[in-house]
Amino acid sequence: MTALTVLAADTPSLVQSVDWLAIAPVVITAAVGLAVLVADLFVPERAKPALGWISVAGLAAATASLLPLRAGDRATFCLISDPAACSYTADHFTLVVQFLVLAGALVTALLSVTAVRDTRLPAGEYWFLLLSSAAGAALLPASRDLATLIVALEVASLPAFALVGMRRGDRLSSEAALKFFLSSVTATAVSLMGVSFVYAATGSMHLTQVADRLEDVPGQLDTLAMAGVALTLVGFAFKTAAVPFHFWVPDTYVGAPLPIAGYLSVIGKAVGFTGLILVTVIAFPAYSDIWGPALAVLAALTMTLGNAAALRQSADRPNSAVRLLAWSSVGQAGYLLVPIAAAAYSERDQIGSTLAYALMYAAVNLGAFAVAALVARTKPLHRISDYRGLYAQRPAAALSLAFFLLCLAGLPPGIIGLFAKVTVFRSAVDAGLGWLAVVMAVNVVIALYYYLRWTALLFRAPEAVEGAEGGTEGRTLAKAPWPVTAAIAVTAVTAVVLSGAPQLVLRFATGSLFPQ
Repeated sequence: MTALTVLAADTPSLVQSVDWLAIAPVVITAAVGLAVLVADLFVPERAKPALGWISVAGLAAATASLLPLRAGDRATFCLISDPAACSYTADHFTLVVQFLVLAGALVTALLSVTAVRDTRLPAGEYWFLLLSSAAGAALLPASRDLATLIVALEVASLPAFALVGMRRGDRLSSEAALKFFLSSVTATAVSLMGVSFVYAATGSMHLTQVADRLEDVPGQLDTLAMAGVALTLVGFAFKTAAVPFHFWVPDTYVGAPLPIAGYLSVIGKAVGFTGLILVTVIAFPAYSDIWGPALAVLAALTMTLGNAAALRQSADRPNSAVRLLAWSSVGQAGYLLVPIAAAAYSERDQIGSTLAYALMYAAVNLGAFAVAALVARTKPLHRISDYRGLYAQRPAAALSLAFFLLCLAGLPPGIIGLFAKVTVFRSAVDAGLGWLAVVMAVNVVIALYYYLRWTALLFRAPEAVEGAEGGTEGRTLAKAPWPVTAAIAVTAVTAVVLSGAPQLVLRFATGSLFPQ
């Protein structure tokens, strides 16, 4: 017994304590999702709207749970042999992205409360899928090993496929979900192959250990490691809608319920860019000479093709408003890629510019989709021409949309959009990517045309309508759902406040988000 006691004392315990506070944002979101799914079995049909408000409250609680973590010094699920190698880290980078994801999901939930009721979507399934996707998206920035990254990526993506195809009997919705599913699964399979190659070359899945071992890969494994790095990036590039992985975006946004299109444009991109940052900046710095130039070229192609396609949208074509926002999001993805590419040539703190830009983009793009959801209540064809004269009918909504579009364009009074673009532009210049900065400047000018064209349309005289139709529309306009109004107000106030203090963006972009 004495020998066994001594042996037990010398053997390190394999039982780890879990830092429940660190993982609270993810756990709360997932737990509320499960609770909603179970409650849906027992709640009568007339009480189903309560499930939406429970989901809203759950997302608000998950967002609030980030406050105790603001020091950014927590980690859990660490290796016994290497306490610095952890699978879950709540540093400042994690907290910023989790705030973006959970706050964006909260705005999406506000928009969805009305959409679920009006379109008679299955409430329990809808809210469970939305919360599950948000939980996966919140887990991804905290993931510090390749296995957890891939699992979080799929937890965020798989429910999104079902959400896109939620409108049963709608051909566009079904086609969009199928295209989204097939292309995403293919990209994930390629990424999994890349992860297996990286593991074979390094013998580790933890990002910090992978980074150390890639510095000194045996010669016979170098080609395998390079192939693994390239293939791993494919899945995350798909999520960012970078060219040539962008083809699913317009049809998916058109076929999805409008709140889900907004969700994909913001949270879906956040998932992709977060994963891309983690694998490039933390795990694969040894191969920055490979992924740096590749991402720079992808950034140039993405912003150019996205803006060129947005220019071609006809105002009278059905779904042209959603398609313009879709192609605009592709162009914006190109700007977001610039600081990540720049990190290959300079310090990794360049990625602060990507997150600063992503926070601005999240607020104004969700706001634009919120206004689109309001307009779609009376004009369901989603045409750009439907917004003509919106100021005469809904002054607050028109002014909000105009401000959002000016922020996306980077024009005053949307100062936050201008400063966010300046930080991205500066990151390219500081990294010696002058040619990419020139491409970005040209694309910013191109984008001004379609943003200003839509903005000007809001203040033109409305077209004459038939008396009966006008009467019906007038009665409907007086009944704007307050959850949609709240979503517009929250995003508009956020954008205005940020435009009033643009120096916060510059300070945020130059700060260090990762532990030194």
